[in-house]
Amino acid sequence: MSADITAALTALDSGGVIAYPTEAVFGLGCDPDNPVALQRILDIKSREAHKGFILVAANQSQLETFLAPILPAWQAQLDAAWPGPVTFVIPAANGVSALLSGNRDTLAVRVSAHPLVKQLCNAYGSAIVSTSANLSGHAALTTGQEVEQHFTGSIDAIIDGCVGQLASPTKIIDVRTGQRLR
Repeated sequence: MSADITAALTALDSGGVIAYPTEAVFGLGCDPDNPVALQRILDIKSREAHKGFILVAANQSQLETFLAPILPAWQAQLDAAWPGPVTFVIPAANGVSALLSGNRDTLAVRVSAHPLVKQLCNAYGSAIVSTSANLSGHAALTTGQEVEQHFTGSIDAIIDGCVGQLASPTKIIDVRTGQRLR
């Protein structure tokens, strides 16, 4: 395991905020069950809490505790797109943090094919938060160096690596309706 991943795991375990490459941009992440860490990301980004967050995982089982039961028709959509650069909005499990869901009854989730995201989530044993590394309303950052320059002292670890080949952030689809939201 790389030193960057080890440092990120230590940060996640202690309630820290990390940065890592995703399919299109660098993401900021934390333990999705840690409300203090979720609030830190909101503060770092100057992001409104009602927007909620995306969870990213190495496999669908890492998302199960956060989601309501998946209907067979929904599972077919997930199977066709994952792992890959498609985020789905799915009904959330009871008790999911309002900070995580944006106070909705749904949650945005993705099973990534990005090798560093998969390695990180597998090593952590859980899904993690994934939101673009940027100040709210500004362009997302695409390199570890940009993240370090813009967020010096605000984040606890950076996994350096290349973002994927996607030209824009992942599309978001409501699994219930098939409607594309982004």
